Amino acid sequence: MSNIQILVVDDESRMRKLVKDFLTNKGFSVVEAGDGEEALEIFFAQKDIALILLDVMMPKMDGWEVLKTIRKYSKVPVIM
Repeated sequence: MSNIQILVVDDESRMRKLVKDFLTNKGFSVVEAGDGEEALEIFFAQKDIALILLDVMMPKMDGWEVLKTIRKYSKVPVIM
């Protein structure tokens, strides 16, 4: 499962660490973003993201805006 990449997006670093630790223990590869803008940069730079775990309330760009932008280009699964 180590080739399955998950993007975890949350402005709270403790929450990102908790989710990342759980997923890496299960064998997934995890990439983190601290806000919506960073999430989009990572998503468009890395074409192998299989799932996005997306927080709704974030600074700069909220989760709904991130999802709207991603949906213009991709059908990747998103859990909010």
